[in-house]
Amino acid sequence: QVRVKESGGGSAQAGGSLKLSCELSGQTSRCTMVGWYRQPPGQERGMVSTLNSDGTTSYGDYAKGRFIMSRDNAENTVYLQMNSLKTEDTALYYCAAVCGTRQFWGRGTLVNVSS
Repeated sequence: QVRVKESGGGSAQAGGSLKLSCELSGQTSRCTMVGWYRQPPGQERGMVSTLNSDGTTSYGDYAKGRFIMSRDNAENTVYLQMNSLKTEDTALYYCAAVCGTRQFWGRGTLVNVSS
């Protein structure tokens, strides 16, 4: 079992920055990928970024050049640095970890970007 907990959401103005954290606990040694996903109001959830155990990352088109995903292995924590925020970045942001054959989700953290 792996527990996933997001934090760092809040309000920001367009052009500003926020840094989200995702803390993993439990049997994390089996985890091979962690990803950030977001669900804007009235829309479906989509991928923001993923980070594999070999260090490779991938980003959704709207995240490229603005968002950076990183990890602190010692703290079992991954981060999402979000820069140059836009109002359309307003969403509930989820973190999910793929561990073995299962995927574990957090409850999400809300990001609200105002103009």
